Amino acid sequence: MVIYNVTVSIDDDVHQDWLQWMQEVHIPEVMATGFFLESRMSKILGYEEGGISYSIQYLCENHDVLERYQLEQAPRLQAEHTSRFQGKFAAFRTLLDVCQIFENKD
Repeated sequence: MVIYNVTVSIDDDVHQDWLQWMQEVHIPEVMATGFFLESRMSKILGYEEGGISYSIQYLCENHDVLERYQLEQAPRLQAEHTSRFQGKFAAFRTLLDVCQIFENKD
């Protein structure tokens, strides 16, 4: 399993619009591509000057599937985000290999 993590710092003046768009449009569109098993959005605690930060994590079966997503779908989806929020955000992406999953047995 691979986690595709997108960290976004969004400007205060567009925060609510961005959050609603991410929850109602962008993340559902990413999930509708069929490349990811699940996703989660987390607000990063603390405040950076100029914006609020979020981590959006998408769980993918393996690197090959993720690579196909990045070639076939990511450019269009990232362009839509950039076009809508140009100059109002900073983003970076991180890949994480899931080594082991621990579940609560209670």
